[in-house]
Amino acid sequence: MGTTIDLHNEGTIIDSSKDTVIVTKVLETVRGGRALDVTGFDPKVVNAGHIIIKDTATGNIFKPMPVNTAATAYAALPDGYEYAHVQINTVLTAKPAAALLVRGTVNPKACVIEPTAEAIEALGPLIIFRAD
Repeated sequence: MGTTIDLHNEGTIIDSSKDTVIVTKVLETVRGGRALDVTGFDPKVVNAGHIIIKDTATGNIFKPMPVNTAATAYAALPDGYEYAHVQINTVLTAKPAAALLVRGTVNPKACVIEPTAEAIEALGPLIIFRAD
């Protein structure tokens, strides 16, 4: 018997059921979203509510904020980057097409990783962090 190929693709399930609980009000987004640079980001998913950073040199590279090895807290802000947005949708790092919040409301207690006080302050008054 010859070689066989399994034509059944295993589906990937992303739990996005909390996305609207995390980002409770969307008033303005980055038009068209952005493709995230996930180089060095180990988790397989970037969840809604994740802090997004951008490079300060060009302002054109957007990355998910680094996390600790257990993916339970944010790591330090890398040199050459600044806080930019909050991610609206949950995506796989294999297909990191992110919808980014510019103005709206986020429930920090519902986030998979709760935003730091530094990130909240840096994102300014257009993104309101309010727990239910």
